[in-house]
Amino acid sequence: MNKNLHNPHTGSRIAIALFVSVLALSAVADTRSNKSDITRNLDVFASLYKELQNFYVDSIDSEKSINTAIAAMLNQVDPYTEYYPPSDHDDLTMMTSAEYGGIGSIIAEPNRGKGVIISEPYESSPSAIAGLLPGDTIVAIENDTVLTWHTDSVSSRLKGQPGTKLHLTVKRPYDGDSLRHFTITRQQIQLPAVPYYGVVRDTLGYIYLTQFTDKATRQVRQALTELKKDPRVKAYVLDLRGNHGGLLEEAVQIVGLFVPKNTEVLRTRGKGILNEKIYKTTDRPVDTGTPLYVLIDGQSASSSEITAGALQDLDRAVIAGTRSYGKGLVQTTRQLPYEGILKVTTAKYYIPSGRLIQAIDYSRRNSDGTVARIPDSLTNVFKTAAGREVRDGGGITPDIKVTYGDVNRLTYNIVSDNWAFDYATKFRAENPAIAPAENFEITDSVFNDFKKFVDPEKFQYDKVCEQMIENLRKAAKTEGYMNDSVKNHIDKLEKLLHHNLDHDLDQNRKDIADLLATEILKRYYYQKGQIIQTLKNDAAIDTVMAIEAAPERYRQILAAPKADIKKK
Repeated sequence: MNKNLHNPHTGSRIAIALFVSVLALSAVADTRSNKSDITRNLDVFASLYKELQNFYVDSIDSEKSINTAIAAMLNQVDPYTEYYPPSDHDDLTMMTSAEYGGIGSIIAEPNRGKGVIISEPYESSPSAIAGLLPGDTIVAIENDTVLTWHTDSVSSRLKGQPGTKLHLTVKRPYDGDSLRHFTITRQQIQLPAVPYYGVVRDTLGYIYLTQFTDKATRQVRQALTELKKDPRVKAYVLDLRGNHGGLLEEAVQIVGLFVPKNTEVLRTRGKGILNEKIYKTTDRPVDTGTPLYVLIDGQSASSSEITAGALQDLDRAVIAGTRSYGKGLVQTTRQLPYEGILKVTTAKYYIPSGRLIQAIDYSRRNSDGTVARIPDSLTNVFKTAAGREVRDGGGITPDIKVTYGDVNRLTYNIVSDNWAFDYATKFRAENPAIAPAENFEITDSVFNDFKKFVDPEKFQYDKVCEQMIENLRKAAKTEGYMNDSVKNHIDKLEKLLHHNLDHDLDQNRKDIADLLATEILKRYYYQKGQIIQTLKNDAAIDTVMAIEAAPERYRQILAAPKADIKKK
């Protein structure tokens, strides 16, 4: 960043210009304000800021203070309207293109202040080719020791211009804790929108779409085209679980892979004619007839909801999973002075049935500034092309709800406290190769080895039951109920609920084995291995297979209600 920004006078001019430009944008769109109000408020702000800079007893960081003012103003609208100073432009680029210059690895800080580790190198990335492994602790970058650094600082040093070299020193656990030195050439890292596709459960053409980047349609089309050629494929599954969205246009075109050309997918409506637009598919589809299932969950948002909602409204796909996030707002970027960028909500979108699936009305806040979801009782009924009832407000409700098993606290702690991660790191150090991902499983030998790996003295139970029993003892004494009989019952209950790690691990073997297999497979087959393992025991895939076992049920789900047929 330009050093002149730290000059108070230069900084104030730049800061005021940024703030004025943002306010001016709001002023143009806000029909409730008149020009004199806007001018007066801008004059007040500029004068106040000038006086503060000139007369406040201590020096003021102009950039920080103005960014705080901008943030406070944007907090009054919605969480998707954001200001990006020049230093954060890379973050915005990542949202749209999923590209950056670096070594291609996920890093983590499992124990804050005790080192940053390599969590997962991307397949075929410079970090993977160089030989970095999950669990490697980053000791030094170039000549700087970074053991006390946090992930954001380490990340900024790992990123850089493609073609530049990076000298890295890591400490590798379970290998004599040896220090390893690497010289890695940074490359342009392109994160795939479709990290995996293939035939699962013998008959399903599965496509996992993680983000709607500018290359999403191309990658989905490629996957769909190849799967269509496979004679085993009887139905497609488009997995949008955990997909937070991205580019609206990509959602429209992905819908266009499954429906006829020139099909309307959505309309946008905002302030001003420029923000009102009809979006239709523009290319020839790949497949309009093969059964299609779309998987969603509470993290499926924005473009994911456009895709799932449009395919539902057009009766082209059965939507399975849990209710989606509920983001029906559209953002565009606006250039500001001094290379600032404003990402601002400019419209709402309406999918083919005419419904808006936005779950929160940010224009109506509670007295304390909080917002709440629109209750189901206030949502409205719309009709799909076939006449099926669907509702607005609150995201996309699936045609078939999928129930996932609860994760108990023991399993949660195995993940959160890195027992599974660390064991997989140890396993990789001791086993240079394993079976293909499709065939790999946790044997008795491996599971017993994991049980020995988990140290009972270090394993952190939540001990909620023990605390409740202790509270029960105190309450019984305080309220005068404690006698020998009550004490004996509490003692028996305490014995029944006392933790036994060896027993608890055996009781939860299935869930723990799935976790271990997923973590181990990442060490050998990267993200693809993880996905393949997850799909082996996926409740949503089980649901799809159950429908496919009775083909008539698929048609029944998408058919017009019987009452409507009789009326005709």
